[in-house]
Amino acid sequence: MHPRPAPSLRSPPSRCAPRNFCKTSPKRRHFSQAGSFSPLRLLGGGGGSPAAKALCFPCFQIKFWDLRRRFLQKQTIMIALSKKGSCSSQLCLALCAFGLALLGDVSRAVPMDDQDYYLQEISNRDHYYSFPYPGEEFFPFTEQPGEEGPIRAAATEEHPGFKPSRKELKPKKSNKKGKSILETPPDCPPLGLETLKITDFQLHASTAKRYGLGAHRGRLNIQAGVNENDFYDGAWCAGRNDPYQWIEVDARRLTKFTGVITQGRNSLWSSNWVTSYRVLVSNDSHAWTAVRNESGDVIFEGNSEKEIPVLNMLPVPLVARYIRINPRSWFEEGSICMRLEILGCPLPDPNNYYHRRNEMTTTDNLDFKHHNYKEMRQLMKTVNKMCPNITRIYNIGKSNQGLKLYAVEISDNPGEHEVGEPEFRYIAGAHGNEVLGRELILLLMQFMCQEYLAGNPRIVHLIEDTRIHLLPSVNPDGYDKAYKAGSELGGWSLGRWTQDGIDINNNFPDLNSLLWESEDQKKSKRKVPNHHIPIPDWYLSENATVAVETRAIIAWMEKIPFVLGGNLQGGELVVAYPYDMVRSMWKTQDYTPTPDDHVFRWLAYSYASTHRLMTDARRRACHTEDFQKEDGTVNGASWHTVAGSINDFSYLHTNCFELSIYVGCDKYPHESELPEEWENNRESLIVFMEQVHRGIKGIVKDVHGKGIPNAVISVEGVNHDIRTGADGDYWRLLNPGEYVVGVKAEGYTTATKTCEVGYDMGATQCDFTISKTNLARIKEIMKKFGKQPISLSLRRLRQRARQWQQQR
Repeated sequence: MHPRPAPSLRSPPSRCAPRNFCKTSPKRRHFSQAGSFSPLRLLGGGGGSPAAKALCFPCFQIKFWDLRRRFLQKQTIMIALSKKGSCSSQLCLALCAFGLALLGDVSRAVPMDDQDYYLQEISNRDHYYSFPYPGEEFFPFTEQPGEEGPIRAAATEEHPGFKPSRKELKPKKSNKKGKSILETPPDCPPLGLETLKITDFQLHASTAKRYGLGAHRGRLNIQAGVNENDFYDGAWCAGRNDPYQWIEVDARRLTKFTGVITQGRNSLWSSNWVTSYRVLVSNDSHAWTAVRNESGDVIFEGNSEKEIPVLNMLPVPLVARYIRINPRSWFEEGSICMRLEILGCPLPDPNNYYHRRNEMTTTDNLDFKHHNYKEMRQLMKTVNKMCPNITRIYNIGKSNQGLKLYAVEISDNPGEHEVGEPEFRYIAGAHGNEVLGRELILLLMQFMCQEYLAGNPRIVHLIEDTRIHLLPSVNPDGYDKAYKAGSELGGWSLGRWTQDGIDINNNFPDLNSLLWESEDQKKSKRKVPNHHIPIPDWYLSENATVAVETRAIIAWMEKIPFVLGGNLQGGELVVAYPYDMVRSMWKTQDYTPTPDDHVFRWLAYSYASTHRLMTDARRRACHTEDFQKEDGTVNGASWHTVAGSINDFSYLHTNCFELSIYVGCDKYPHESELPEEWENNRESLIVFMEQVHRGIKGIVKDVHGKGIPNAVISVEGVNHDIRTGADGDYWRLLNPGEYVVGVKAEGYTTATKTCEVGYDMGATQCDFTISKTNLARIKEIMKKFGKQPISLSLRRLRQRARQWQQQR
């Protein structure tokens, strides 16, 4: 048993127990229900019997808080009352038990300084992990409007769309300078409605329009599908528009609630949001206490449109298990619809096995925080200083606002390409508000440096055999906007685009259309190769709508012979592989495989299967798509079609196989979530890098041993080729099996051989030595002596002309 902290002996405000406390009034009735403790039963009388009343009234004239203080000072009620000679021993025992019940009852949902948290737990008999039964009844407010203190605008309460006065919505001042409580930064993290830490079983509501608008959809930033009126809509919407509706969150443990963040309904076709609301808390979901100030119940100002989140801090943090949001007014032309997040600090309870079992911790000593641009640059310098022999910092260009796009190279020989060593890249932040991928890359570079210094053989082997490039922030301008708004308050799209409004992820040349048009028109004079398709001239012009960040990435991709890459994104939990664009112009979703579909599916599964949550069948969908049927992977075009994606461009223009890795439902998780997110993705990040060593590799050389650049490597049965690098080396990703591999180069003879790929990690060596053709040798000799070779076809024509003249 862990020792519990000593209860607070702080003197409470003067407050007496009501004279009619022993009566089973509606507010106290839950204590006399079946299964609950009723001390009056020990006396042999009912809650309202004359005998019980006679016993209750004389003994409970003492102020309750005096009784509480005596109890906490280890003075038993029996001894205290026996000294006064007012109670028998049997009666004192009953009153002692009654005091325990009373102590738990009135300690509900008061400011945190006035509570003994564990006594609250004793008064609550429900298990934290108990789920509601399907037919369980959820009561509306125990107190009716006007019963517990004044409710603002009570006269207009009958009107479903009433509006409180400006005075009621005006936040109270917290200091002499007039700083609003609403502007106070939250000191507690989100409970996890957006990140799905709060399960569907923990969300309840008074009513719902239908299942797709149930309480489980009332999560901050949840997105609706294109087709509404289905199971995946964009908010909780009440079944009726009146001030008695509510949505409730069960934290399953005592929690210090500090704030509420709200949004309206995500919808393309309707506008619905709540403009004001009350907040109530409870320990048993039956008796509720509203958040109050000096003038009565606090009415919080809600949203003025449906997408921008609005934060309201509670005037005083409250400790309870349940929290309920009660809309009081809403958009006049809409209905009651909300998405929300709750800010709160769960209180420690070492005796609760359920929560200790599910807590995630990490042993890695890394910098778990959100880094702005300056801090990111400083962290890179720190890593480089710790591991100068294996790291190098460089930039690939600048953003629209002039910020350098910094990358870190990790290799045993940084700064140079080693023949036979593959190149790998991770990039993140193409959408500036998708922050988790950025922080994962920064954590990854720290981790690899530390593990290399510690001699971790797996990391040492990976660094010595691979040249790794980490680019954490492709869109630093967009990130700066999201960072200023902060976690949970940027909405779904603030900072997504570049400064000039371009989506980098879909800003690359559309090479798919060029390839498919060439394949469909076989008699066309313009033939397009199945690999290294050149960029169209219109795209290279200065007037093209191309972000400077996109041009910098393209130049980087063309300069370095990358083999495998992953771009980290957010807002979902899935790995998407190309093609990202559908082939049919009449469809928006259609499975569109590449010739290397089997390889891409394996690469996607290698990440998803080693992630802690992606392949978990018990995990609910982030928004509208359930990717469990494909084990946490999806073909991009079957999800939603996109022209000019980085994945398709990388596959068709370079040798690199690129995938999009969506690392979390929450694009911008709270800083406290980073250790768990790192644990979720750490193994996957490493395993995916190791896949660069799967398939075949080799060097294409001439008879003199010199590498032949730009040679075409083809695999029989796969209509996609790759090319050798400047030194004649190549890498071809393939799944285990036996393949017939061919090579051809201009001026050289062709060659083929059979190469076998095994199941063990490590690419199969498959080298080629090819000789020049006779024509190439003649050209080389003639060029050496300053003469141009004569075309054989022209020579034959001249010989035929002479023969014809001789015959005449």
